[in-house]
Amino acid sequence: MRYVRDALDLLGGKWKLPIIVGLLDGPRRFKQLQRDVTGITAKMLSKELKELEINGLITRHVEADTVPVSVTYTLAPYGENVFPVIDALRLLGQMHRAHIMHPSAADETEPVHRLALNLSRKDEEVKKAS
Repeated sequence: MRYVRDALDLLGGKWKLPIIVGLLDGPRRFKQLQRDVTGITAKMLSKELKELEINGLITRHVEADTVPVSVTYTLAPYGENVFPVIDALRLLGQMHRAHIMHPSAADETEPVHRLALNLSRKDEEVKKAS
């Protein structure tokens, strides 16, 4: 349970995952991220970016030789560990939407935890084969 709490502390809140998703397509400047993450204020984006940087999920690049100074944010290699979490949340959201809109059809789908187990088993098989 401790590790789940650690993960929730790392990614918890309304904005961290949307910010990370905003960086999936490559580097973004502050204003680009603010436009991509609908509803976030500049103050909150700044706070969340600092926390994500401190935790090693994103990298902040400052180009001081430009006028004005250019700051871009990218997903750090360690931040790529969040991909399976995002994928699992996407699947859960997709299944939940189907369950709410079409309850009888959604009950026939495979639970997300089984899909996650299948994915992790496939990863293990790939590692063993290489």
